[in-house]
Parts: sequence; structure tokens; C-alpha cells
Amino acid sequence: MAIERVFSQPGPDEERFLTSLRPQRLDECVGQAVVREQLRIALDAARGRREPLDHVLLDGPPGLGKTTLAHIIANELGANIRVTSGPAIARQGDLMMLLTQLDTGDVLFIDEIHRLAKVVEEFLYPALEDFRVDYTTESGIGGRTVNFSLKRFTLVGATTRSGLLSAPLRDRFGLLFHLQYYAEDELVQIVRRSAGLLKVPADEAALRRLAGRSRGTPRIVNRLLRRVRDYADVRGDGRLTPAIVDAALDILQIDRLGLDNLDRAYLHALIQHYDGGPAGIEAIAATMGHERDTLEDVVEPYLLQIGFVIRTPRGRVARPAAYEHLGLPVPAAAPEAPGLFG
Repeated sequence: MAIERVFSQPGPDEERFLTSLRPQRLDECVGQAVVREQLRIALDAARGRREPLDHVLLDGPPGLGKTTLAHIIANELGANIRVTSGPAIARQGDLMMLLTQLDTGDVLFIDEIHRLAKVVEEFLYPALEDFRVDYTTESGIGGRTVNFSLKRFTLVGATTRSGLLSAPLRDRFGLLFHLQYYAEDELVQIVRRSAGLLKVPADEAALRRLAGRSRGTPRIVNRLLRRVRDYADVRGDGRLTPAIVDAALDILQIDRLGLDNLDRAYLHALIQHYDGGPAGIEAIAATMGHERDTLEDVVEPYLLQIGFVIRTPRGRVARPAAYEHLGLPVPAAAPEAPGLFG
């Protein structure tokens, strides 16, 4: 029986659990020091001028806190927030309904903003620049265009694929922030806070063990905390110890670096089917029977971060560290380095 992947998109129940652990204010946040400081200055300036905050674009891998920051921005401004996603806005009318319901200073959060349809994206441009939209009430020769004035609002867009954003859309954001993976010490602070909120007794060494296997991602460390808490309640006395953490994560098949079966399958496919690369992402996805987007959004970012894989003009290449982690012999001739192709 396949084990549910901890690193996949959380379901509704787990999303509610994660939401309960989110910080509500900027002062409660851990990590992303540069982003927090820049955002704090922008928020203070907007409050001082009694103006809406500039539109904000948050870019980075999944689970680093883009949605959390959007809610924090609204809380810091004392504003309401409306939440949607790029795929959910299929037509201009969908966006029109959202925009006309916003009050002055409100925050509109669009997750996966890179997936907005082109016609919707172009409809959004005048709303971001001039706080107005030109809406066609009917199609065909009898249609007419009505100009609607909007109240000044702040758009917060989040994307895991900033390269897919069009230049015109990107240029309409006044504040652009790239979120980095978290250091282990920062994740320890996060999981310590979460354990306190959940009233879970835990050894410091156990929290550090959790942080070390969380791929630099707060969402993952909190999800692992929930799974390990369940294990501790059933197989232990409820307290998190290093032994309990190790046993629980062994059941989840998460290794000491935070890699799970899908990560290891990706590396095995690249190394064993394509001799370590270079190999195209479409070929790897076909070999594994997974969607390309899953590999690019969920698997590859961390493998690139820890130096197990590199991207080259000819495709993905496995590095010696990946062979060593899987216990495979490193080939005598190292895989080709980027930029050295004939």
C-alpha cells in the first residue's frame, strides 16, 4: 500500500491544522530576515501615509510562508483579506466580482498567480495601475463597455514559478520578495513554537531532529510534527524524543536529509535510466509516471538546493553527492558540467 506523501499539497483537514499554527503578526515570524525588514518598512510607511500598501509579489518554493505573509500583511494593515487562486479565476467576470467587493485598503490574495488566464491577466492591469476596469457587459455587436472605478486595494500575488509570469504583470508589483529555504536553527524555533501551541512535550534534540528532516520548509516541519505527535501518543507516552522521531519518520520513509520515496525515485531514474544525465525533465517524468509540474515544483527545488542535481542546457545531471546518499558507486567519469557541451 502506498504511503501518503507528507510533502504533497495538504488536504482540507491538514490545511486547517497548519492554519492554526500560523503566526498572525510580523513580530511572530521566524526567518526571512531581509524580507521581513523590507516589508516592515513598507508597512510602516503605508500606515504613516494612511495609504494602501503597494502591490506585493511573493515568490518561492511551496511551504515557505507566502500565504502566511499575505494574511500578516492584512493583519498589520487592519484590513480584510479575500483569498483566491489563479486557476479559480477563469473569466473576467470572476475577477470583476472579486474586485468590486473590495473596500478601501483591503487585500486581495491570488495564489498561483502565474496560472491566471491571459485574458484575465490583461483585465487586471488597469485595476492595478489606475484602480478601474473596463468591463464588457455583453458579447457580440450589441455589447457595450462600462468603466468601473474601484476602491484602492493591495494585491498580494504568490507564485512558485516566477519564470512563468509575464513581464507586464511583474512590472505592476511595487514590492517583490523572494523567499529562501529556512536554516535548521530557524526551523527549530518554528517547531518549538508549534509544539508549545499544541501542548506537545518535546526534547530539544527531538525538535532538532524534526527540523533537520524538513527540507528547509516550515510547512513540512509542522506536518511532520503532527505525524510524530500521533506516533508518540500511540506507541509512546506522548513525549517527543529523538528515538520516537526516528521511528515515526522511518515509517513515513523519510531519510536523514528529508528525502522520501518520490525524491529517491527521481534520483534513481536519473542515475539508473539516464546514467546520471543530462536528461530532460519530460523524459524523467515519463519514466517515473509523474506529472512534470510535480517534479519541477515539489521535488527538484530541494534537490537543487542541497546540490544533488543541477540543471544544464541539455537537461538534469546528478551530482556525486546524490550517488553517495543512495549508496551507489560514483562513476569514474563525472557527469558533464554545465556550459561544457559541444
